[in-house]
Amino acid sequence: MTAKEKLIVALDVDTADRALELFNALYDVVGMFKIGPQLFTSVGPDIVGRIIARGGRVFLDLKFHDIPNTVAAAGVAATRLGVSIFNVHAAGGREMMKRTAEAVVDVATRENLTRPKIIAVTLLTSVDQETLRQIGIDDRPQSVVSRLAVLAQESGLDGIVASAQEIKIIRKIVSQPDFLIVTPGIRQSNDLLHDQRRVMTVGEAIRAGADYLVVGRPILNADDPVTAAQGVVDEIAAANRHIFESSNLAGTID
Repeated sequence: MTAKEKLIVALDVDTADRALELFNALYDVVGMFKIGPQLFTSVGPDIVGRIIARGGRVFLDLKFHDIPNTVAAAGVAATRLGVSIFNVHAAGGREMMKRTAEAVVDVATRENLTRPKIIAVTLLTSVDQETLRQIGIDDRPQSVVSRLAVLAQESGLDGIVASAQEIKIIRKIVSQPDFLIVTPGIRQSNDLLHDQRRVMTVGEAIRAGADYLVVGRPILNADDPVTAAQGVVDEIAAANRHIFESSNLAGTID
């Protein structure tokens, strides 16, 4: 993918007008737009259709987590909306993820629809060791993420959402070469962390092996969102060049 295609901008706003304003401004700079609970709850699924109708690609970030039948039905609805990616919580278990993947393939085939990629949320980037302890999990975040990543892959999903800090571990334990890693909690070097804890910079995440980066507040809150987004794309491009040059150097040495 190009540097532009790897950037997903989170439209974490609460009006359709503001979302479309940002979409129109950023369309030529970024590859995809994330619609999450805030915007979806405020204005409904119509905003998804409006962005797709204008040529945009949508990552529907609603983190479905319920009984298998309910999540599978939600996956069918997301497929009919025309989204490129949607996510579920890996903590919902194997049956939930497997049945959702099967339902999406079935409806896409029967109705001649493009099948979206289904990815599983492992741990939110706001979750740290103390948060896990509070909910009765006496384990390190990296260990939890690793187990859930393998479970998602075995359940037939296309990838996961994971912190950049776990990317290298996931690449080692999941052998599927096209397994997607979508990474939120991305910051440029001078950005505030806000409520994110397990974070990395743009370049670190790309060099670690992320396929997509999700960036919200550093772009949305910038004086010039277009310039801010282009800055992220430039950092992705620089990291891509670093990977390419390193691989060529390694090949020369071999």
